[in-house]
Amino acid sequence: MTVTNNKAKAMGAFLKSRRERLTPKDAGLEFASGQRKTPGLRREEVAVLAGVSVTYYTWLEQGRDLTPSREVIDSIAQALRLSSAEKSHLYQLWNPHTSEAPLAASAVVDPQMQKIIDQLTYPSHITNERSEVLAWNKAAQEMFADFASIPVHERYFIRLLFEDTEVRHRIVNIEEFASYSVAVFRTYYDKHRDDPWFEETVEKLIRNSAEFERIWSQYDIQLKKVNRIILQHPGVHQPVPYDIHSLVNLSDRPDIHICIYTPVIEDPDADR
Repeated sequence: MTVTNNKAKAMGAFLKSRRERLTPKDAGLEFASGQRKTPGLRREEVAVLAGVSVTYYTWLEQGRDLTPSREVIDSIAQALRLSSAEKSHLYQLWNPHTSEAPLAASAVVDPQMQKIIDQLTYPSHITNERSEVLAWNKAAQEMFADFASIPVHERYFIRLLFEDTEVRHRIVNIEEFASYSVAVFRTYYDKHRDDPWFEETVEKLIRNSAEFERIWSQYDIQLKKVNRIILQHPGVHQPVPYDIHSLVNLSDRPDIHICIYTPVIEDPDADR
């Protein structure tokens, strides 16, 4: 089986972005010489490091429908010095046995899941891979925004981060958190290249936010992990740091996950 056309293009763009970031020295090419017209490694250098022909590697970057073996993908990942998250992303784009159907947009979740987060005292919300805020508890509404008043077609976390002034004002480490969020969103964008919603949303964000365009152009990839966010509550003098924990596969929709914000307890003896 060959890599599907859209995934092949996504994989090609991803490989190109990693190649352009890697210097000859970082790749172990101590004796690389000559004037370099493009940033990072040359295609022929990656091909040599990966043990494939220059033509074949070039076709991969061009997004042609090919049938690379797992061994070839492994070799290219090693040649490009990919991180664990980047390797996982590359394997997901390459895997010929997965076919991603467009996500079902829905502002309704299983009532039992709503009951779960309603029982939590910590701020919690339920989202999907589009970052659509599907449900939330009282603490999340008090901490972030009145989600119920936001039109459904605008109730996407990735959009709120760049388009909602109040949400941005409450996040003290907005630059760091926005960069992380875009990197996570990028993995879903590449994963769902057959879903036009992602392309339309990215185009709108690029038009509306120079900050998003700058971060997006960096092509960072990040799998979800426990992440730190610092929030300034209205009427509270000191900002409060939270760790965000994501719980997945809690329903028959694997793209749904619950995000729970747990306050960070500082160790008074940490600096002693």
